[in-house]
Amino acid sequence: MTAHPSSAVLVGREADLAALRDALKRTRGGEFAAVLVGGEAGVGKTRLVEEFSRTASADGLRVLTGQCLELGEEGLPFAPFAAALRELARTDGPGVLDDRFAHLLPELGPAPETELTQRRGYLFDLVAGLFARISADRPLVLVLEDLHWADRSTRDLIGFLARSARLPQVLLVATYRTDELHRGHPLRPFLAELDRVRGVQRADVDRLDRDGTTEMLTHLLGTEPEPALADTVHDRAQGNPFFIEQFAASADPVCCDIPHSLRDLLLSRVDQLGDQAQRVLRVAAVGGTSFGHETLIRVAGMPEADLETALRSAVAAQLITVEADGGYEFRHALVREAVHDDLLPGEHARLHVRYAETLTELPTLVAAGRAPAEIAHHWHAARDYPRALVAARVAAGTARAQNAYAEQSRLLERVLDLWEVVGDAARLLDAGHVDLLEEAALAAIDAGDHQRALKLTRAALSDLDAAAEPLRAARLLVRRAKLLYNAGTSNGATEARAAYNLLRDAPDVPERVLLLADVSQSLGGIDDDLAAEVAATARASAAFTGDVADTAAAAITYGLLCAGRIAAEDGLPAMIAAADRARHAGDLPNLVRTLVIISDSLFELGRYAESAAAAEEGIPYADRVGVGRTKGVFLLTNHAEALIALGRWDEADARHAEAARLDPPGTLALPWLQLRARLRLARGHDGAQPLVQRAVAFLARPYVDRENRLSLLELRIQGALHAGDHATVLSAARMAMTEPGIIERPRYGWPLLSAIATAAASAPAVPALAGPVAAGSSNSLPTSDPGAGSAEILGWAAATAERMPRRYPADHAYAAHVDATVGGGPGRWRAAVHAWRADGQRYQLAVALLRLAEASAAAGERVTAAEALEEAAAISRALGAAALTSEADTLARRIGMRSAAHASVAGAETLTGREREVLRLVAEGKSNPRIAELLYISPKTASVHVSRIIAKLEVTGRGEAAAVAHRLGLLD
Repeated sequence: MTAHPSSAVLVGREADLAALRDALKRTRGGEFAAVLVGGEAGVGKTRLVEEFSRTASADGLRVLTGQCLELGEEGLPFAPFAAALRELARTDGPGVLDDRFAHLLPELGPAPETELTQRRGYLFDLVAGLFARISADRPLVLVLEDLHWADRSTRDLIGFLARSARLPQVLLVATYRTDELHRGHPLRPFLAELDRVRGVQRADVDRLDRDGTTEMLTHLLGTEPEPALADTVHDRAQGNPFFIEQFAASADPVCCDIPHSLRDLLLSRVDQLGDQAQRVLRVAAVGGTSFGHETLIRVAGMPEADLETALRSAVAAQLITVEADGGYEFRHALVREAVHDDLLPGEHARLHVRYAETLTELPTLVAAGRAPAEIAHHWHAARDYPRALVAARVAAGTARAQNAYAEQSRLLERVLDLWEVVGDAARLLDAGHVDLLEEAALAAIDAGDHQRALKLTRAALSDLDAAAEPLRAARLLVRRAKLLYNAGTSNGATEARAAYNLLRDAPDVPERVLLLADVSQSLGGIDDDLAAEVAATARASAAFTGDVADTAAAAITYGLLCAGRIAAEDGLPAMIAAADRARHAGDLPNLVRTLVIISDSLFELGRYAESAAAAEEGIPYADRVGVGRTKGVFLLTNHAEALIALGRWDEADARHAEAARLDPPGTLALPWLQLRARLRLARGHDGAQPLVQRAVAFLARPYVDRENRLSLLELRIQGALHAGDHATVLSAARMAMTEPGIIERPRYGWPLLSAIATAAASAPAVPALAGPVAAGSSNSLPTSDPGAGSAEILGWAAATAERMPRRYPADHAYAAHVDATVGGGPGRWRAAVHAWRADGQRYQLAVALLRLAEASAAAGERVTAAEALEEAAAISRALGAAALTSEADTLARRIGMRSAAHASVAGAETLTGREREVLRLVAEGKSNPRIAELLYISPKTASVHVSRIIAKLEVTGRGEAAAVAHRLGLLD
């Protein structure tokens, strides 16, 4: 017995459920409604209907289910209705049915044989009458599954219920497979007839999109899958939930092969075709998922009339579909794969040769630009390796011209593999092995496979004579330095210095300028003096060459080098000018690099809307020039960071999802990973902690740059705070205090310092140190004192804050926040609120407002506490910050207010439950007599309640009281 996992959570079907619920709403209103749910096999029709039926049953509705049998027109008549009636007899007892229903249920005994009972109309009326009786007290949902197998009698009874009976309070839900409906299928005209009946609607269940596949895999596997795995499963299952479950159940962690049970299921459909149609499918499968009519004629080598007859059979069997452009496509890619894998060895080679020869002769038979890749594929599959070698190199060049770097990388890997097999490869390609290694390494970098690029670069350096080719050696060294840095293996300084030594005496050519710029960037933050020297050399070399792109690259290098060393507003004009030059010259690579810096600088200045706009401009350019997984991820993250500051969290999370799908390698993933983890923590998302752990794990790598380390240390504290793990909170805070660079990197140091102070303020008291913490030149605790207590940590935080730069609005806001965290009191928290309001970050403002409410409540300032609490709750609810909203509600209860949403309404907390009911009706415009009638009280009592409400709320009349009701959310 083989068990397959099944997702307990319905994924991606919100719109489909909404359609069913809308139909149910009409049924509750006394109408008849029918929903015909169609979709291919495995798409989740039954799962959708089961979820709908479960919620309908939970709401008190009667649900009956029947299924058609796979017997077709010769099957048991009325099979789904018989099953539904058996279910009714089980739930309501056999007495609900009498012997008149014996035509449907033989177990009821012999059916009365009269002229009337022999008429089919009598049976239809009998069934309709039964459904009318049992739906009189509560609505009935009648579910009929697999209508594509329905017999004629079943279809006729359904038609009678929909067109003639039209029972009130009855909802008919029927499912059917769209891929079973060949042209002559009897259900097709029946559905067309029902389409014209009032109250009947069609609902097509589509395949899941990529995000839906990821979500479903998360539920099936118990953890969020790696983006590469999600891409693989989505590409192969194409969003079919049943296929996704099959892949999740397979023992293959990367889903390289189709599970045997699924392969047999797919091929069983093919085996039902005639020999000619099966042969055409085999020929078509060699050509790929999509194929053209003319190509198939030339490759198959059979009369066109026979080919068309075979194709017609395959189309009727729903195995292939006709496309709008006149071509064909396998209905599902896995069907093509299963057919292709079932080919005999000789047949396999022969057909691939035929395709290669045909496309070489007529490359226009396939889409523009696709012929080289397809020709290379077919020669390789045919095992003609010399031709495959040459074709793969040509196809790789075409792929690069199209910015298809992943495809280029795969093709070049094939060239390198074939190099060892084909004896005269160098002659055939007119290229050396080092040329191929470098080309493949560059393609791997552009495709985001940095580990492979490292191996290829190391191999190229081993084969190269650096003295004879210094520029090429320097280029490879710079590339290796970047790869090591991004992998977190080292800072790449050794390779960068070696490259600079080679470039010192190299001739002044454009390539030297670009390499010097890269060396300067690699040394920035590691050896700033040498980096400045290299940057100056690059600018001088750019001035000598006079090349526009060189000048832009040198300017950008200057901007990167100065980031964090000079004020952002001082470096920004040069960056904006560089962007303008790149934009005017159509230099998209340099424009992308510049927009990364500009959006980052604008964020630091607190110009969040401008930062978002700059990042958003660069995102499509990054995709266009093929750096989506590197610079594109930075732009996506910068855009998301600005959107978070502006309070546009849903948009920000969508950007995080885009970055996650790109799956940037190594430490390039840290920007989006940290931001999404913080956002999920703020939202109280169940998936926050796995993201926190995944990000914080980077701290164990041999090298992570200082800015990322500071951010990761802050995230570790925030994660522990969210988990309520006070021991880990203090441990993380103490570790962060020993980190160098907090003062020197205020952009990242201030958030970390605030997190450290918050950790100490929120933790229970622990034993203090034997001696005080020094507040001198060091910004960390002595490593010999591992048990720092909360008071000592707060003292350290206050002392460190005094020495931190305060340049921009966020710096001042964090400074005020730390000061209030350390010192407490309403006055300091008012200052923090004012500072965050000036900066504009919505979430941080809500946090400060909540702390102000706490401090004001402790000081007895009830009005201030209520006002701050209400604003904090309003912001947190608007953002979807569930954790902060819960904290606000808890505080409201502790200080005697019903909820944070009600906090600022004078007297609202003193209203009784009955008075709140009365107030809701007042807000709806009900008169006192009507209120009395609805609440079963006397008009005099209703009048008394209204008078008390007006007095308690300190309002002048019913209109103002109604406004208060809206403010309290009583009408939600």
